[in-house]
Amino acid sequence: MQKPLDFLAIGDITTDAFIRLSHAHVVDSMDHHAKELCVSFGDKIPYESVDIIRGVGNSPNAAVASAKLGLRSAIITHVGDDQNGKECIEALTSQGVSDEFVKINKGIETNYHYVLWYGQERTILVKHHEFPYELPNLTITPRWIYLSSMGENSLPYHMAIARYVTEHPDVKLAFQPGTFQMKLGVEKLADIYKHTEVFFCNVEEARLILKTDIDDKKELMKMIAAFGPKIVVITDGINGAYAYDGTDTWFMPIYPHEPYERTGAGDAFSSTFTSALALGKTIDEALLWGPVNAMSVVSDIGAQRGLLTKAQIADYLAKAPADYIPKKI
Repeated sequence: MQKPLDFLAIGDITTDAFIRLSHAHVVDSMDHHAKELCVSFGDKIPYESVDIIRGVGNSPNAAVASAKLGLRSAIITHVGDDQNGKECIEALTSQGVSDEFVKINKGIETNYHYVLWYGQERTILVKHHEFPYELPNLTITPRWIYLSSMGENSLPYHMAIARYVTEHPDVKLAFQPGTFQMKLGVEKLADIYKHTEVFFCNVEEARLILKTDIDDKKELMKMIAAFGPKIVVITDGINGAYAYDGTDTWFMPIYPHEPYERTGAGDAFSSTFTSALALGKTIDEALLWGPVNAMSVVSDIGAQRGLLTKAQIADYLAKAPADYIPKKI
């Protein structure tokens, strides 16, 4: 890649197999803190359809979103030397994402996840293979790095990324922690948090990261900001999103829509917010963009099919309701 790099995503890639269920039901868990998807045990369960979507995951979704928005985008990720890996790479390049930093690993399978799709929600069966994570020699310094989900053996890799952003202070880091990154905890990833420009999570994840039960969104954002991120964004599903820059706090409602399947809404919001900043937009403007792409993504199956261009986002904003505006709180 010879041209300047705007957006470099780092994280695992996978194939999602969407299995649409009809013979299931949802119940409260025993502690009433969560919902559980139930199917008949020891039985044959009919399903409606299966859709196979290649080249997805938090970071690949972000890379595709940024490319659709006109940024020069690439990804650092790992695949196996199998057909699944080949098709994942092809899926990315077909969307304008550079595969220059994709490493093909012999003897390791490419990640493959099963998405149990029931109603508008999904439960994902995940398996992260243990890839030999290593930061490649970056001959071109990216303007933004977008870091998200990786496997449990990735702690040394995170330390290498932290060293890179420390040594390249002009590189801005966006951090959207995945399951295992949240499991690692703030202390082990302290240098990542310290150098983060913009941090993303949802309300439940914020409580998990902070090990707290408080519900006040402003307080949650301030607590995360204390670890180092300059901008903290917390999403709250259909209730909207919040942003905090160390001084001001904003609330942003969702863009009105009727969801079809909710996979990828958080990725679309976070990567679009980051891309807007990379394009020189303000926090207010980034808050306007994020929910539009999230709305579009949940109107289709999977995390990438509904991603929009700048022109398409502008069209939605032109016809947005009058109350679709960020409000300082």
